[in-house]
Formats: sequence, structure tokens, C-alpha cells
Amino acid sequence: MDAMGSDWMQSLRAEFSKPYYAKLYQTINEEYKTQTVYPPAGDILRAFSLTPLSKVKVVILGQDPYHEPGQANGLSFSVHPGVAIPPSLVNIYQELHDDIGCRIPNNGDLTKWARQGVLMLNTVLTVRAHHAFSHRGLGWEQFTDAAITAVNGQARPIVFILWGKAAQAKCTMLDNPEHLVLKSPHPSPLSAYHGFFGSKPFSQTNRFLKAHGVTPIDWQIEDV
Repeated sequence: MDAMGSDWMQSLRAEFSKPYYAKLYQTINEEYKTQTVYPPAGDILRAFSLTPLSKVKVVILGQDPYHEPGQANGLSFSVHPGVAIPPSLVNIYQELHDDIGCRIPNNGDLTKWARQGVLMLNTVLTVRAHHAFSHRGLGWEQFTDAAITAVNGQARPIVFILWGKAAQAKCTMLDNPEHLVLKSPHPSPLSAYHGFFGSKPFSQTNRFLKAHGVTPIDWQIEDV
């Protein structure tokens, strides 16, 4: 696993000494030795590395990583340049275009968002190849819940974008009146036409940030 930023380490240090984490670490290490697992081990904590806790402006919460070869890169919904853009991200780009007029790019690399303070977090951080949700229930949820709790506790305006039922299940944790919580159906092809399209999360996010004196997100992903 790659290193987390120092402020994340300070907030999550207690998790590393808990019994569930020791078991999780052992299980995941064994999975990487015996199975094909995504993302690459060095990218498991990439979302935390790219977006320090002190810089978080927005949280986009996914479920678990993409489970096909070459897709998962440690950021929810993101893929590296040169990898075909997954259907959910195709729909995210379409809503981004319809909402604020961003041009649809030729790649799915969302690193630019992460570097601006968008925490691209999955609730489960690893997955066995070809088997969605295969690492659900191993302990990642407890770890990422601790991260969500840390963000919720920040005394500054932050936007939580919750797409789909799994992400919206975290609503009970988000009780800080400083923050804005945006909910809609998931952008997957199965649900995008049931309320994701037209939900305008990007303009709502930037309007909220600007109203609170925070630099808005430049959502445009450039071509490569």
C-alpha cells in the first residue's frame, strides 16, 4: 500500500491498531499473493495520497473499484488515460456537459479533480478480478467510514456527493451543518435515467463553495 498524507495518518492512526485492520491487512496481502486483485497494491490508498484531509472540498463516494483489467487506479470512477471510459463515467461526463457545459474528454483520468480537493473515495478499496463486491465485508467499510467521519468533522464547508443507495447509506454519518449533502441515483446505465441525469451536482457544488468563499472546482478534464 502506498503512503497516506500525514494529516490522514493523524486522523486514522487509531484504525491501524484495531483488530479488524490487522485481519484486513493479512487478508488483503494474501489476496494479492494468490489472486488477481485491483487496483495495483501501490494505488490502494491513492485517493488519500492525492487529496490530503486538510484540502478536501468535495467527497465523491463510490462503492468498490472497477474489476476488469487495467481499469481501477485508486480513485472512484476514474481510469488511467488509454483505458476505455466505463459506462458510469460516460454518464458522469454527460451530466457534467449538460450541467455546466464541460466538453466531454477523450479519457477517464480524474486525477485533476483529486488534486483540487475532490476526495474520490470508494467504500471498499480493493476487489478480486471479474468479481464485483468480492472484498465487501472484509473490513474496508470500517476503515473508510473512519475516513468519512474525519471529513465530516472538519470545521469548514465540504460537499458530499452521494450517488446510489450504497453511498446514500452513509447519510446518517453526515451530521455537520457546515456541509452540503447531494444525493441522486447512481450514474450507472441501470439507474442514470431515473434521476441522475438532470441532478446538476457540479453546478450545485461550485455554487455552494463560492457562496462560502471557497475556490470552486475546475471540473474540465483535458484531452490527452
